[in-house]
Amino acid sequence: MPKLNENFLKLEKNYLFINIAKKINAFKQANPEADIIRMGIGDVTLPIAPVVVEAMKKACDEMGVKETFKGYEDSGAGYDFLKNAVSGYYKSLGADISPEEIRINDGAKSDCGNIVDIFGDDNIILVTDPAYPVYVDSNLMSGRKVIYADSNEENGFAGMPDYDVHADIIYLCSPNNPTGSVYTREQLSEWIDYAKKNNAVIIYDSAYEAFITDPDIPRSIFCIEGAKEVAIEMCSLSKTAGFTGMRCGYTVIPDALRVTASDGTEVSVSQLWGRRQGSKFNGVSYPVQRGAEAVFTEEGLKQIHENIAYYQENARIISETMSELDVKFTGGINSPYIWFKCPCGMGSWEFFDTMLEKIAVVGTPGAGFGKNGEGWFRLTAFGDRQRTIEAMEHFRKLVTELEK
Repeated sequence: MPKLNENFLKLEKNYLFINIAKKINAFKQANPEADIIRMGIGDVTLPIAPVVVEAMKKACDEMGVKETFKGYEDSGAGYDFLKNAVSGYYKSLGADISPEEIRINDGAKSDCGNIVDIFGDDNIILVTDPAYPVYVDSNLMSGRKVIYADSNEENGFAGMPDYDVHADIIYLCSPNNPTGSVYTREQLSEWIDYAKKNNAVIIYDSAYEAFITDPDIPRSIFCIEGAKEVAIEMCSLSKTAGFTGMRCGYTVIPDALRVTASDGTEVSVSQLWGRRQGSKFNGVSYPVQRGAEAVFTEEGLKQIHENIAYYQENARIISETMSELDVKFTGGINSPYIWFKCPCGMGSWEFFDTMLEKIAVVGTPGAGFGKNGEGWFRLTAFGDRQRTIEAMEHFRKLVTELEK
């Protein structure tokens, strides 16, 4: 009889968004005529940029011709044309990343969860709380000890290191999901200093970097001196270019990032990850990679930023509503997420139920992201403009009534 990995039994029985889906389905059954406005899950709603569509069509045509047909991509790390494009993009951000340091993946979530395969189960994992659930769950599944750095109202939901606490692997996300907060250059420098003093590795999730508008906020950890010695960066085209249904992103592991094995041997993290991926991952399809390449062209960047600007305007509308109502919030600027304090001292799930039942608007309870999320709530700016305006009109009326 096979034995279970009983670490899975220690996880929450239902993933956050499964719980949300169950509540929505129950509400729909009880209220079949209800017009629900969804502002919870961070899925995009605008179509893929035309330049990407054309690139994929051309690539699909190539797959139908013997001379240009593509099978397995040799390295599994991505085609050179896409890695070169990503490398050029990094240079435009102020980070010198070579194509050889880039690995193409099927989205940041996969690599965020899988990267720990190459690290021992006795490592101590440090996660800022609140956090995207995959950081915690993927390590609990392997039985690792997870500790937390508090991100809260007092520090602007930008948790900082405690030098009296040791960690081996550190997860950071900026702009942050769920809180919308961002790390400054000085704050990232401090995290890098902490990692060096602990011989730790930072796993840096930059999935929302394209939403940063403040020129003083770094869009890559590799814009900070010393990061190449301690950091891995993961980014996705899901929110940057609407690839949620196409699945493509990239992970950067610098050549300078090395760890010491138990026998004293210095090991390249990049080579170890390449070996893991060679065994467990066959790469991203050729048409999708050609579409991703088109994102980084001059016309591609122009078109995707038109979509990003649309979402940023949605974020402004939500943020202005919060300001009008004197509701405390973070995000909305440099981020597609608005993280606000639940009115009238309500709990996160209590306010979720109230919004759903009273105004048929769905968001994400902050408690689902960790203990510091209790009493807070996340809305996304990825919806339709008119529906966003409508939701905020309903929200304004609800909060006004609750505070009477």
